[in-house]
Amino acid sequence: MHLFYTPDITTNEYTLPEEESKHCVKVLRLEIGNEIFLVDGKGGFYRCEIIQAHPKRCEVRCVEKTENYGKRDYHIHIAIAPTKNIERIEWFLEKCTEIGIDEITPLLCDHSERKVIKEERLEKVIISAMKQSLKAYLPRLNPMIEFSRFVKNNQNSLKCIAHCDEGNKKSLQEIYTPGQNATILIGPEGDFSGNEITLALANNFIPVTLGESRLRTETAGIVACHSINFINEINH
Repeated sequence: MHLFYTPDITTNEYTLPEEESKHCVKVLRLEIGNEIFLVDGKGGFYRCEIIQAHPKRCEVRCVEKTENYGKRDYHIHIAIAPTKNIERIEWFLEKCTEIGIDEITPLLCDHSERKVIKEERLEKVIISAMKQSLKAYLPRLNPMIEFSRFVKNNQNSLKCIAHCDEGNKKSLQEIYTPGQNATILIGPEGDFSGNEITLALANNFIPVTLGESRLRTETAGIVACHSINFINEINH
């Protein structure tokens, strides 16, 4: 299946962007009459036929459209402090998109080693992973925000913070109800500061454990994302 991301598609006949046209005609060597699929990142999944195989403006006709393709009844939001090595956070974005995530917010924390991100580069990673995993919804990547601002303004039904300090912590399996929207905070390589943990708890975030092992930032994010999806799948 050849899948292309076309966020601006609105009509039955559509011209692929130049980069996608080149990939379709020059790289994949597709021709008039061949079938391709388009996704708009908002749940639209389109089965199309090529009607003009031009490497700069490949034209297609929509044969069938499916609305809300792969739509789930829950929302996963991971707020995570980007790692110093940007390739590790790109890996997190790729894998969570493949597993199933709805929203990502980069956090600026007291112990953050990376204070700036290039959103355009990260967006490309997410788009590529969405296409590779045949999904029709593009996860939302928010701008980086200070930890304190984020925890004071988040209103999801279940709010969790995964930190490494000692104390009474629950597993996601213990506190998560299938179908529930969830926000999970994942700290930087030096973990959240004591002040940040206190602030999160004061704003009704529940301390959670992701297992007995001490996980790297990007691994913790993936484990949290997979755990919520797995709980929903086994209770579907």
